[in-house]
Amino acid sequence: AYYGFMWGHPGKKLLFMGNEIAQWAEWNNNDQLDWAATEYYTHAGVQTLVRDLNFLYRDTPSLYRKDCEPGGFEWLEANDMDNSVYAWVRRGGPDDPEVVVACNFTPIERFGYRIGLPASGKWRMGLNTDAKEYGGEGRGDMDGVTTEDTPWHGQDQSAPVTLPPLSTVILVRELD
Repeated sequence: AYYGFMWGHPGKKLLFMGNEIAQWAEWNNNDQLDWAATEYYTHAGVQTLVRDLNFLYRDTPSLYRKDCEPGGFEWLEANDMDNSVYAWVRRGGPDDPEVVVACNFTPIERFGYRIGLPASGKWRMGLNTDAKEYGGEGRGDMDGVTTEDTPWHGQDQSAPVTLPPLSTVILVRELD
């Protein structure tokens, strides 16, 4: 969940050596990284997640183009302490599809959690940290979501979204 949060939130990304493979021991400058950890499914899953987050970040200008500008970020949900859910919009240039990031920081799956979306239409799943290839269980709206005319989070459109436990989902607006 936290890696999805970090890649989706404005600001620079920071991984310390070995975090990209979830190695067991703290990094030691007198030793090499524990590459053997990637022989385990969960460690290989973290490595695949970091790779896919990097690809998504590189290929999705709304995640970086206005990184230091107020117009590049808008909170949707920052106060849901009962569910430990955060959600926000990332924006790039006028031709860049908007991105909505939602994080569930509890071990409880949130079915039909309504999230405001800044534009109508289909939103594809850019990344779900609960995907099986990352060591998760593959829960959530892997085919994306379609908006409804229900105002929510200060937006004219919204959609019910499944937020897997301890996960981040990144939705990317499909342009016509």
